[in-house]
Amino acid sequence: MQSLPTSKLGFFFSDHHRWLLQHIQRRLRNHADAQDTAADTFCQLLAAQVDPDTIEQPRAYLSTIARRLIFDRHRRRKLELAYLERLALLPEAVAPSPEEQWQLTEALIAIDRALDGLPMIVKATFLYSQLDGLSYVAIAQKLGLSDRTVSRYMKQALRQCYLSDSGV
Repeated sequence: MQSLPTSKLGFFFSDHHRWLLQHIQRRLRNHADAQDTAADTFCQLLAAQVDPDTIEQPRAYLSTIARRLIFDRHRRRKLELAYLERLALLPEAVAPSPEEQWQLTEALIAIDRALDGLPMIVKATFLYSQLDGLSYVAIAQKLGLSDRTVSRYMKQALRQCYLSDSGV
């Protein structure tokens, strides 16, 4: 695909960056997170190679991308907090080191991205199997499903992980 002229993107950025940053900061109430989200929004625009001239409502377009990024950030933070809460319950002797905690958190975020878009029951099935080590029978009992449904959900989740580009 042909690269867009840099000047076009530069004008689009200068026309909308300040507004987008303020818009995001009102939602997040955190300047650093707002800056990161605004930058990520423009990075997604660049990655999609969208010609700015074809965007009829630039602010609506940018705010939609930013809203999705904010939602993803919020979901990842909730996942991290849940993980850290579980770690706090472990005896110190078996708790992972800070480096291992970071690696595990990154892996959880990658899994979350890979499973994005799947129904919650499919995600739960996958997580019970892969993180908690439950058998399909135990998962079926825990979630009130048949063994066959658990197997089908696992295939669906594994397929999603295989097809994702998040490195899982």
